[in-house]
Amino acid sequence: MKVNVQAPNFTVKESLIQFLEKRLQKLEQFYDKIVYADVFLKVQKTSEKQNKITEIILSVPGSDLICKKESKTFEAAIDECIQSLERQLKKRKQKQRAYA
Repeated sequence: MKVNVQAPNFTVKESLIQFLEKRLQKLEQFYDKIVYADVFLKVQKTSEKQNKITEIILSVPGSDLICKKESKTFEAAIDECIQSLERQLKKRKQKQRAYA
């Protein structure tokens, strides 16, 4: 799977990119037809502590799966997104089995 990371207004540390890619690789256990993942990392300028936004768009045959989470750290937001996408992939796979 190809991973595209975009972070406007700041540079992403290599360790965060490796963390992200490692988590995304786990999704291939649940669904092996993932084409690519677009990841957007944003920092909102607010007084709130939960100002890190992670948005992941997974391209799979049929339609894209989208997840957007907000948290105190990018790692926490990435983990929440991965869990959500995991559930979406499992649902998709079950629907495909029902029609097959």
